[in-house]
Amino acid sequence: MTREFAKMHGLGNDFVVFDATREPLTMTPELARAVADRRLGVGCDQILVVEPPPAPDVDFGYRIYNADGSESGQCGNGARCFARFVRDRGLSDRNPLVVATIAGRMTLAIADDGQVRVDLGVPVFEPADIPFEAPRREPTYNLAMDGGRELMVHALAIGNPHAVMVVDDVDSAPVSVQGPAVERHPRFPARVNVGFMAIHGPDHVALRVFERGVGETRACGSGACAAMIAGRLFHGLDETVRVDLPGGQLAVSWAGEGEPVYLTGPATHVFDGRLPMSMETAGNHGGR
Repeated sequence: MTREFAKMHGLGNDFVVFDATREPLTMTPELARAVADRRLGVGCDQILVVEPPPAPDVDFGYRIYNADGSESGQCGNGARCFARFVRDRGLSDRNPLVVATIAGRMTLAIADDGQVRVDLGVPVFEPADIPFEAPRREPTYNLAMDGGRELMVHALAIGNPHAVMVVDDVDSAPVSVQGPAVERHPRFPARVNVGFMAIHGPDHVALRVFERGVGETRACGSGACAAMIAGRLFHGLDETVRVDLPGGQLAVSWAGEGEPVYLTGPATHVFDGRLPMSMETAGNHGGR
C-alpha cells in the first residue's frame, strides 16, 4: 500500500505531511523513523498527520512525530505548514482553523500574503507542569553537568518543554555539545528542547535550537516562542520580537503571563510524492 504525502518546510525546518482525514494512518515509531531517514526515506525533521476532528468544536486533529519516532505535543513551524496543506488540498476553507494536538488546541490563521499566524496557547512555568524537577518556580535554574560544570537555564513549556540559555553569540554557541546533554538531562524527565539565544536589542534576538528527538534544526517555532517569552520575562524584550534563526526570520508576540503567544512566519510546499507504507519498502519512495 502507498500513501500520498507532501514535503514542506518552515524556514528550513522540514516536514512530511500525510492526509489521514479520509483513510486512517497508523504512524508507528518504526515507520516514522523510516520516513524521516534522509538516506533511505523521504527525509525530514518531523512528520505531520492531518486527522479528522476529535471533538465537534475543532476542525482537525494534528499529530506530530519526531525523526526518532517519538511523538511531540507542539510544533509552530509545522502548524504553519499544516494550515497551508489543509488549504492547498481543499480539506477546509475555514480561516482561522482550530486544531487539536496531544498537548491542547491551536488556532491557525492564513494572511493574504501567505504568512501564517499561529496561536500556540498560554505558556506554562510551574516545574511539575513542564515537566522539570525543581521544588519551586524560579527565574533561572542551575543544571549540574558532567565534569562539575553548571549551566543556567530558563525553563518553561509551550506544548513541549523548553530550556533557554542566553549566549553572547549564537554562531559560536556549543549547540552540538550542550544541546544533547541538556536535552537528556535527568531533571527533564520527558527530555527538552534546548534554545541558545543572543539578545541584539529589545525587539531582536538570534536563536539556535536543539530539538528533542530531532537534533539541531534550521528553525523551531515553539523554540522561538520559548526564547522570546524568557527574554520578555527576564531580559527586557518588547511585546513583539523578531527572531533570527539559521533558516530565516519569525515574528513572536506575547503580552505577558496568562496570555497566549503568537508566532508568524512562512510555510513552503516543496513537492508531492507517494510512499510505500510497509517497513520493508519505506526506503524506496518515489516523487511525482
